[in-house]
Amino acid sequence: MSKPLEGIRVLDLTRVLSGPYCTMLLADMGAEVIKIENVRGDDSRAYPPFDKGISAYYANLNRNKKSVKLNLRDEKAKEILRQLIKVSDVFIENFKPGTIDKMGFSYESVKALNPNIIFASISGFGQTGPYRLLPGYDVIAQALSGMMSVTGWPDSPPTRTGTAIGDVLGGLNCCIGILAALQGRNSQHHGERVDIGLVDCSVSAMETITEIYMVEGRIPQRAGNRYEFIYPYDSFEASDKWIVIGVGNDKIWERFCEATGHQDWYEDERFKLNKDRANQKDILNEMVTSWTKQHTAKEIIDILRAHSVPCAPIHDIADVVKDEHIAKARKMICEIDHPIEGKMRVTGNPIKMTEADEYTYTKAPVLGKDTENVLKDILHLDSDAISYFTKEETE
Repeated sequence: MSKPLEGIRVLDLTRVLSGPYCTMLLADMGAEVIKIENVRGDDSRAYPPFDKGISAYYANLNRNKKSVKLNLRDEKAKEILRQLIKVSDVFIENFKPGTIDKMGFSYESVKALNPNIIFASISGFGQTGPYRLLPGYDVIAQALSGMMSVTGWPDSPPTRTGTAIGDVLGGLNCCIGILAALQGRNSQHHGERVDIGLVDCSVSAMETITEIYMVEGRIPQRAGNRYEFIYPYDSFEASDKWIVIGVGNDKIWERFCEATGHQDWYEDERFKLNKDRANQKDILNEMVTSWTKQHTAKEIIDILRAHSVPCAPIHDIADVVKDEHIAKARKMICEIDHPIEGKMRVTGNPIKMTEADEYTYTKAPVLGKDTENVLKDILHLDSDAISYFTKEETE
């Protein structure tokens, strides 16, 4: 067995989150990812939290990669990158549109060097359209996509999600686009440009919420933790902490009423069908909460799971990291070698495969660590040529 992307070489000119998240997935799945960093390195090397002086932010997103330090203001360094382009499969960048062109590596120029290369770009607004040159960050994508308008409680201001979901969605969609383009290259025998806008990705993720307006003409509002079309599908307060319950259809409603000992709820015509329950959400919320507050979270989970009613405690991050299923059985919390000393923990890859080798995670590279090996092993440069770049690294 082997990893599915073995033999694919990726030149990664991205930094911070959206691009490195994409190339992290590619590297985990076996691609050779060569991270091209400037003389200061990826900005996220300076982002907290720090473990023995190393950014855990950087270490998590840049495991399994090689680091080559190149000052792309230097013509000799640009020539090195051109030579690497000729022997690579993917070129990915997340600069503001036009920046990579000014550096001398536009899609057209990269394609001229390697017609089969997949050229991927992540930016705030994509490579076309009237907003293309505006600066774009995760919070901009969440704002413009409408995501913030429906996140939070009815009486709260618009709220961003607790994680940088716009950047993560950009990285995921870029990864999908690259994989599709690689497959397309097998049959069409040419490269491709993948153009990812963070705003586009966030708009796509809004799915049904956008359809509400386009079909009904109604602008969806913030609704807390409840779901627009289903109830009870919400967070509820137990005697000790908060939980969620997901009564997703009429059969589950029947089981829920049986589990809670409230056959009277099931027989109540106000709650007969899901659409009825959604219309009576405020009343149902009070009724369900009156039951949950009489029990601990564990008691509720045990009762409802015994009746196959979807439910869960609302974990804090400490709970996640210790969870038997998430952290251990599904290996979503993993140990890797620390770049300097000992071990450190990172989040695992969520894409599980049966026939491929199990994921292994190597430590994130020290800035420029692989410059000499890449120049020697891939480009076959002699020691004199290599010394120009390795000497630069010590200055």
